[in-house]
Order: sequence, then C-alpha cells, then structure tokens
Amino acid sequence: MIISRELRKKNIAEYLLYMWQVEDLLRANTLSIDNIERSMIEPYSLAPEVKEEMKLWYVNLIEMMHLEETKENGHLQINKNVIINLTDLHLRLLKSPKMPFYSAAYYKALPFIVEFRTKSEGRNKGELENCFDALYMVWLMKLQKREINEETLKATAEISKFISMLSLYFKEDEEGKLDLEDNE
Repeated sequence: MIISRELRKKNIAEYLLYMWQVEDLLRANTLSIDNIERSMIEPYSLAPEVKEEMKLWYVNLIEMMHLEETKENGHLQINKNVIINLTDLHLRLLKSPKMPFYSAAYYKALPFIVEFRTKSEGRNKGELENCFDALYMVWLMKLQKREINEETLKATAEISKFISMLSLYFKEDEEGKLDLEDNE
C-alpha cells in the first residue's frame, strides 16, 4: 500500500504491474487475511500502525476481489480504470501533431504487440492491456528463472520503451504539464 502509493505518483506502468502482482499474491494466499498477515505483513519490521494500515488495505482488496469476481483471475476495476485512462491518453497522444516521437515508439512496438496478441489469450483485449500482459509475463518468467528467447526479449524491450514513454506523458498530464494542442 505504501509502495503502491509511491509508484502511482511516480510511474503508472510500474504501479499497474505492481498491482497485478498484488492480485496474484492475494490469490496465492487464498484470499485469506490470516495467510496474508503471516506471509506479507508480519515478516517486515514495521510500526504497528503501518502493519494495521497494510492489513486494512489487503482486506479491502480482498473484499473487492470477492465483489468483482476476480478471485481466480482477471483484474480489479481500479486496475482496469488505469488501463482505460492510459488508453484515453494514448489516443490523444497519437492524434497530437506535437507527439511524433510517441507515435514513432508506438508504431515501432505495434508489430510486437500484434504478434503477442495472436500468440496469447489477448485477442479480446486492448493493445495496452496486451502490452502490460507481455511485460508481466516476462517479469514472471525472470522471477521463475525460466529461459526467455531473444525474440521475446527484443519484443518486450520495444514494448517497454513505448509504455515508459506513455507513463512519462501520463505523469505530465496528471500534473497539468502536458500540452497536446497545436497552438499555431
């Protein structure tokens, strides 16, 4: 919860990937607050009030997972909203004549996004969610120390560059510093 707040302020892409990880960790702990306390709260040397705040945060997430029927898979609406907001910004950036570098990064990543979509279960998802799926998949493979082929590494490197640029513009937009209008 502390990490998520900081990531949300600094880098929306890292925040979203972190939140997907939290969803998976909650599932791995059978959505049991007792299991979560033992494995995700108690091992850390934190002030009691911080531990209590973390517990409440996890309890709320678990409740949302039950209500939104994401106990076994899928993502919470709060995380889907991030994708929606990023997609809105993405479309505005593509339309802006001031963002040729963004458009170039997107079109450079697009063949990899399409390829990932066809090879995965991403056919019914938007392009940005496919990007995050690819990045999350590679991150999980690295955690599991599984071999990742060169093609996949190249593809996710391009996707990562594109998503990093989108994240930077997202932060600027939230701070009111992004100007997409052609003022000529």
